[in-house]
Amino acid sequence: MSVLVFAESSEGKFKKTAFEVVSYGKKVAEQLGTNVVALTINANDSSELYTYGAEKVVTVSNDALNTFNAKQYAAIVTEVAKAQSATVVVVDSSIDGLYLAPLVAVDLEAGCVSNVVAAPSSTSPFTVKRKTFSNKTFSNTVISTDHKVIGVAKNSYGVHENPVAGSTEAFEPAIAASGVTSEKVERVTGKVTIADADIVVSAGRGLKGPENWGMIEELADVLGAASACSKPVSDLGWRPHSEHVGQTGKPVAANLYIAIGISGAIQHLAGINASKVKVVINTDPEAPFFKAADYGIVGDAFEVVPKLIEKLKAFKAS
Repeated sequence: MSVLVFAESSEGKFKKTAFEVVSYGKKVAEQLGTNVVALTINANDSSELYTYGAEKVVTVSNDALNTFNAKQYAAIVTEVAKAQSATVVVVDSSIDGLYLAPLVAVDLEAGCVSNVVAAPSSTSPFTVKRKTFSNKTFSNTVISTDHKVIGVAKNSYGVHENPVAGSTEAFEPAIAASGVTSEKVERVTGKVTIADADIVVSAGRGLKGPENWGMIEELADVLGAASACSKPVSDLGWRPHSEHVGQTGKPVAANLYIAIGISGAIQHLAGINASKVKVVINTDPEAPFFKAADYGIVGDAFEVVPKLIEKLKAFKAS
């Protein structure tokens, strides 16, 4: 018996969520009195996972798997889970993870729970806490099946170092035909992506036009953050749809989310509700976002943001 963790990587580098799910898997393994095994696909340095408690790392290297394919990846996770006698499989709750988890669950005849925010409160019965209703409430869910698939919500459990002397095992899977092909894959380079960002700086129609986005990108650069936008902004073509965050765009679970010139439509708030600290800058004191924010500034973004950038640069310089 073991706990299998799928550690996601991109262009050979592990995402922060990989370290979080390994940390989570280590805790579950301790609760069950077993070991944690990590599975990587085309990662450069799998030994990084030893730092977070992975006692064994199963590595898969195949250029045919450079682009995520849910069916192929699920088949590999399932095959490794069976080979390692894993009764619990842990993935993240990224877009890829949300595709992957149910396919693995079907293959293993397992109960599947996504958006899990804490280690099991009990292992008999196996009970996990998850976010529900667009992150507004929590539920305690019992998984009664022999096999279990858990999707860990980003920035919920945290990254915890637990160094072990691990081992590595290479694995060559039979790659199933998928019936799906990717004609083009566009990746952001040289900047923090929304999916991996601890800080997100987002702006809306209050910026008045795409020509004013320079200060948003400058603020993001100073903070080491990702830049994002509201749905109307992407619909207007001011910013690419890849930057659209919210319930109908990309969900955000950042440690800090800064909304500039965004009124706070219910779909936007639902998509960023999992962020730990929310800050709003808006000229309208009645904007719905102020009710959801932890901190708010009533003011003109064109006055507030440049001053904020200036203060942050001075603070970093000191």
